Amino acid sequence: MEKYSVLMSLYTKEEPDYLTLAIESILNQTVLPDEIVIVKDGPLKNELEDVLLKYKNKFSNLFNIVESKENIGLGRALNLGLQHCRNELIARMDTDDISKPERCEKQLQRFDDDPELSLLGSSVDEFYSTPDAIISRRVVPLTHEEIYEFAKRRSAFNHPTVMYRKSKVMSVGGYSDLRRNQDVDLFGRMLYSGCKAANIEESLLFFRSNDALAKRRKSWENTKSYIGTIKKLWKIGYSGFVDYLTVAIAQTAMFLMPVKVQHWIYKKFLRR
Repeated sequence: MEKYSVLMSLYTKEEPDYLTLAIESILNQTVLPDEIVIVKDGPLKNELEDVLLKYKNKFSNLFNIVESKENIGLGRALNLGLQHCRNELIARMDTDDISKPERCEKQLQRFDDDPELSLLGSSVDEFYSTPDAIISRRVVPLTHEEIYEFAKRRSAFNHPTVMYRKSKVMSVGGYSDLRRNQDVDLFGRMLYSGCKAANIEESLLFFRSNDALAKRRKSWENTKSYIGTIKKLWKIGYSGFVDYLTVAIAQTAMFLMPVKVQHWIYKKFLRR
């Protein structure tokens, strides 16, 4: 199987215990990465620095800690990390989620089976406090054709599960300098440029969901950002005007409705 890198971005509001669980889940992969690149997105609190130092000292040849002196946001931080990844295949990982042990092996096998594949994700199991208590499952379209149509309006991937080819990401300019929805924008541009994509039906990651995530979904900043992202995809010719209009109406309606109703819609129609 091909060597691969793991790419993570870390900022000061993350929890040290969550970071430890995320790193351990990568170290427990059935096929270990060739390197783990962690971008420090601005100054970190001491507890996070301690976690990084512990792993860097223990696995000096495996961990590459990249530093940004100021907080530059997820998109730019990931672009910085991409520059330091030495392998063509890169597995994205968030610092508060937990990858299942066979995640990367199963993704690597798919890339071995299909050399034309550029972008591969999976479903996720969502939890609040512990991965032993799953509250929902976010499933995603599986085939390239399904993904191509789905992504014109909605996120067709669970970003922390994605493994992609570095050359294909860089060929479309990498992540945009957006504070939110960087993945929707990047993957839309990759699809429009001809990159082949797929998702694995099986859940390969435990995704941490909490009240803060619900608040971000409810915020006008997030609503405006998502509408703007789809508008950008419409302007380049990927999404259609009807796609853009549908998203604008739906997102605005979701923002205006009470939190309990919004949560019910997510559980009823957007999750399993």
